Amino acid sequence: MPTMRAVLIKDGKGPIENLYIGDTEKPVPKDGEVLVKIEAFGLNRMDLMQREGGYPLPPGASTILGVEFAGGVDEIGPGVTKFSVGDEVFGLVAGGAYAEYIACNQGLLMKKPAHLSWVEAASIPENYITAYQALVKYGEVKKGDNVLVHAGASGVGIAAIQIARVFGARSITATASTKDKLDWLLSIPNGATHAVNYKTGDFAAEVKKTTNNKGVDVVIDFVGRTHWAKNIDSLAVDGRMTILAVLSGSEVPSVNLGPILYKRLKIQGSTLRSRSLEYQTELIGSFQTIVDKITGAEGSGPIRTYIHKVFTWTEIQEAHREMTANKNSGKIIVTVQ
Repeated sequence: MPTMRAVLIKDGKGPIENLYIGDTEKPVPKDGEVLVKIEAFGLNRMDLMQREGGYPLPPGASTILGVEFAGGVDEIGPGVTKFSVGDEVFGLVAGGAYAEYIACNQGLLMKKPAHLSWVEAASIPENYITAYQALVKYGEVKKGDNVLVHAGASGVGIAAIQIARVFGARSITATASTKDKLDWLLSIPNGATHAVNYKTGDFAAEVKKTTNNKGVDVVIDFVGRTHWAKNIDSLAVDGRMTILAVLSGSEVPSVNLGPILYKRLKIQGSTLRSRSLEYQTELIGSFQTIVDKITGAEGSGPIRTYIHKVFTWTEIQEAHREMTANKNSGKIIVTVQ
């Protein structure tokens, strides 16, 4: 049985110290699948939860951590029509990216533009496809819309702000918890047009000021309970809100349904990892229309990806500590060596 190296977890779950590089079975591509030799993979908070045993995996997902990666096509299975051996690709999967090789359906892969490095390409799938889904597919953002993005300095938040600008939003208000984060979001190319500290300010009042009391057309929320009432207040007539997480809690007491009715609001919950292969293939295919607009932080594209720090996979424990400490203001990437 051919083997490969991968980041494994001693006892199947546990603290950071349980992460180690060991041998495991090398995947074989099935019908419609591509085997990719991984050059780099991205870290996400779901990885920390999965490592600790607190993240339910979708059926059939690999128990190896990691949902995004970049690398070269090493082998193709029967029925593959989109890729050839040697193609440089990046992709989004349900798991298995903390490894030397991964086999996944061809529909989950995209060809890597030449202007992106392995590190830059690996930083894109989870954050940018999630933001695209929330903002474009569900939020139906269009030219002239006003947009409110919570957790603006998060990976998905940074992606959503820039994508909204590309789609012609009139204003993008971002929320964050510190002045440094807010200043940075206002300073980056195609960044936020307005920013509010949600701890010290009233973002609902602020967006009404910036929209001449109209409210925002789209809200991207990660927070849930503590932001609910102000989110509803912030939304304009026919406004759309996509909920990506409920970090402050999922139960909202004494909800007033009236504004949802008379403002004709659309409220959409959104997940991605657990969606069907068909759904993810369609979404990734749609997302590829903006891939060429994405460059590294030093590039000139209208959408840029920001890297906080790059670790080698022998430093995987240090990489997890960095994310656990919430030190990153961009993506944490790990290279496979």
